[in-house]
Amino acid sequence: MARKRIREEEEAAIDMTPMLDIVFIMLIFFIVTTSFVKEAGIDVQKPKAANASKKPSANIFIAVRENGEIWMDKRVVDVERVSANIEKLLAEQPTDIVIIQADKGAKHGVVVKVMDAIKDAGIDKISIAAASGG
Repeated sequence: MARKRIREEEEAAIDMTPMLDIVFIMLIFFIVTTSFVKEAGIDVQKPKAANASKKPSANIFIAVRENGEIWMDKRVVDVERVSANIEKLLAEQPTDIVIIQADKGAKHGVVVKVMDAIKDAGIDKISIAAASGG
């Protein structure tokens, strides 16, 4: 009888392999579906707007500083390279909107050039970030 009991315990072992497979598949699924936000990398003093609304969800932010520097993905970018950088970011994470964070002292000519570069990259929805309040 002792032999029969030992044999039953060996047969009752649980195979953990299918459960581990499912856990790894779920992990891969959540990593792939996570959206990554590309911040501009600097804080700007936004101009106040009376009708400022909550910012829409976007994955690409471009900051324009008072001195004319353009920041994308935590680094300074030339105006001529904005379109190429947006195309690269769109390949990583597709989106249909880009948010421009322009400093209140930034020259509007630089902001317009950035907007043109965004349009050249194929984005039609551009949002300008503003601080709420009058």
